[in-house]
Amino acid sequence: MFGHGAPAPSLLKRIYEWPKAELRLRTLGLFVMGNSCSNHLGIPPAKGPHPVGCTDFMLDHTVHGSFFRLYYPCQESDKAEKPDWVPCREYFNGLADFMKINRAISERIFNYLFGSYKIPAYMDAPFKANAPCPVVIFSHGLGAFRTLYSAICAELASQGFIVASVEHRDESSSATYYFREMAEEEKAKPSVPKTCATDPDHMVKVWMYYRALKHGESEFPLRNKQVKQRADECILALERLEEINLGRPLQNVLKTEFDWTTLESSMDLCRIAVMGHSFGGATAIEALCKEVKFKCGVALDAWMFPLDEEIFPRVKQPLFFINSERFQWAGNISRMRKLDSAVIQRKMITIRGTVHQSFPDFTFLTGNWIGKLMKLKGEIDPELAIDLSNKASLAFLQRHLGLEKNFNQWDPLINGEDDNLIQGTNVTILQSSI
Repeated sequence: MFGHGAPAPSLLKRIYEWPKAELRLRTLGLFVMGNSCSNHLGIPPAKGPHPVGCTDFMLDHTVHGSFFRLYYPCQESDKAEKPDWVPCREYFNGLADFMKINRAISERIFNYLFGSYKIPAYMDAPFKANAPCPVVIFSHGLGAFRTLYSAICAELASQGFIVASVEHRDESSSATYYFREMAEEEKAKPSVPKTCATDPDHMVKVWMYYRALKHGESEFPLRNKQVKQRADECILALERLEEINLGRPLQNVLKTEFDWTTLESSMDLCRIAVMGHSFGGATAIEALCKEVKFKCGVALDAWMFPLDEEIFPRVKQPLFFINSERFQWAGNISRMRKLDSAVIQRKMITIRGTVHQSFPDFTFLTGNWIGKLMKLKGEIDPELAIDLSNKASLAFLQRHLGLEKNFNQWDPLINGEDDNLIQGTNVTILQSSI
């Protein structure tokens, strides 16, 4: 999520480590006040013709199972409610660990700042059956988790896609979890209240948190191993959706109210794409190399470092890079350019006035000055930035999935034809470095 350099964690860490407790508390107070003074914060609603539902799937309770949030076109329902943006306190703890700040202090601050926000989708709302939906598998960035890109995923679902936002278990998420079966002696003890209503009976929730680099550890071997696992998890999520689409009996470990049998024959599995942000952008590229069922990919401000360059010639599908203006650097763009092809469409645009955090939902949930201070906002209106990114992505997906939609009205955006876009990149790179 925070990507290369992680400016936001650095700032929070510096604030926390200031030696004078009074000064530290005053600064944290200013942080909270700077956010609470903004009256119109919130994740923007989706703009497509369909209302959006969401539900969580955990297929196999072990660490090797598939865990994702599913976004889909839904029926209107008076009973359905919008879920919390951050599902529970352990995710706040994970964010604190990722940022290397104290859990007790940061949990209270995070909960105050972000605890009241909701996903722009209705939890467990009934699926709305129309024509079979194209499918997108979405991969989150470093230190993120399955719910933090809801503005993107909900927009795609409102336009008729089924989107699986994978929560990765490679220790790159700030937090995630799985279950283990209770031992017999544990079953005999008085039951501990569940932390979540969807947790299964006779199971123990096991939390996994972000793994930081160890002292002296080389980064590439870890990130390269992780990107391979992440791609495998995207492919596994697709395989589980294929089984659901065929009506095969599967057991969702989570006790949700969603009737997943309504998804039988709901997906157009000839039209599948993979998408991701930052580390998730690299994951999308790795997944394209590993699985030809993905017909195209969209990489949002991709962090190319984790990838083996030897895979680049093996990526045969169309690929669209949508970059921020402030994050990219020559070495990263050079690696993107190594995927250029004379026969396979490769496109790149840059959104003016954006930062790396212009893609996750955080950009909508911080006030203007604190957002810019923490590099969660750029100079551009964050809703305009995500709207340009979403429309360009939809146009690209229509073109390469063969959709009969009206997304081609945004074709000019693919070529950077807008006052807020740059065709290609704003980064100067030497020809010798490509």
